Amino acid sequence: MYLRNMQFRFKKYQGTGNDFILIDDRETIFPSTDSALIARCCDRRFGIGADGLILVQNTPEADFKMVYFNADGRESTLCGNGARCTVAFAASLGIIKTDTTFLAIDGLHTAQLIAHEMVSLQMHDVTDIQLFDHHSFLDTGSPHHVQMVKELKEFPVVNEGRRIRQGAPYNEEGTNVNFVEQLDHDRFAIRTYERGVEDETLSCGTGATAVALAMHHGGLTQAEQLTVEVVGGALTLSFKKTGAGYTDIRLQGPAEFVFDGVWG
Repeated sequence: MYLRNMQFRFKKYQGTGNDFILIDDRETIFPSTDSALIARCCDRRFGIGADGLILVQNTPEADFKMVYFNADGRESTLCGNGARCTVAFAASLGIIKTDTTFLAIDGLHTAQLIAHEMVSLQMHDVTDIQLFDHHSFLDTGSPHHVQMVKELKEFPVVNEGRRIRQGAPYNEEGTNVNFVEQLDHDRFAIRTYERGVEDETLSCGTGATAVALAMHHGGLTQAEQLTVEVVGGALTLSFKKTGAGYTDIRLQGPAEFVFDGVWG
């Protein structure tokens, strides 16, 4: 049930248009099981407005713990842009300076604040990329369907993304859906339909990572550093191909403070 008297401070960050509510929850007082409250906070008409909400908590395993919720109020899998914004937020709180190790739902990650509002995030190794006739599927901390299309700007992302998101073989658990157009040998444009948001978002970090690896694995590029252009800007992906898959995967891009305030 939505707690009308709940009051807390927050900061709003965005990474290439993927925006998040960040809350310092090191005292673990935020009602994280109240999915209705989280969904209302993320609502763009009745709340603060965001693609997701993120709590920063203490953990003995690392500098901090990141807990991520989709805009529907449910805790979800890794969010790459959200993780980069969380690193910037942690620096603003004085938890870290430039380098950090933090805990997310999929385990430990390292990251660096490499310039003003620019963050480089280490992603986990990827060993399983499934190639099909018209798409690829892989998990980069979150599941991603990757599909090449023509005339990406005019492509019906929401309608097609929604159809694929819960269709076979993904069904109830669903998947994120990325539509891709190649621009150059080392440059790709993408648009992403995100589960949990249930709409197109301006950027998706794990999606950009999935696209970069899928394009390399499918032989569409030999470059191990790619620019992935999202609707809200551009992300840089670098990685190393090994016999077992891909390692040393880095997602780099802006993590910008937007505003702060008090809810309630």
